Amino acid sequence: MAKRVRKITPNFLKKIIVQEARKLHLETLETGVTDPEKVKAEEVDADEFADSLAKDIDHIKVLKIKERRLRANLKKIQEAKAKLRRRIQKRI
Repeated sequence: MAKRVRKITPNFLKKIIVQEARKLHLETLETGVTDPEKVKAEEVDADEFADSLAKDIDHIKVLKIKERRLRANLKKIQEAKAKLRRRIQKRI
């Protein structure tokens, strides 16, 4: 399946920058701090971070397995559709 390639024009680039600026602005409004540099990061111990990182990696593995199954099912469906198309075309 081919991915759609989009040229980056100056207008498109400006649009992306404006969207990202809005996201940053909304994030600062949610925290209640007007200056993003004054936001204090929450410190987390390394062992807590490692546990959450391990959970994320496990979740990615599960999603890969699920994706593989879905792709196999999709391939079967596409093959069945192609077979039916050929059958219909022969009968016409």
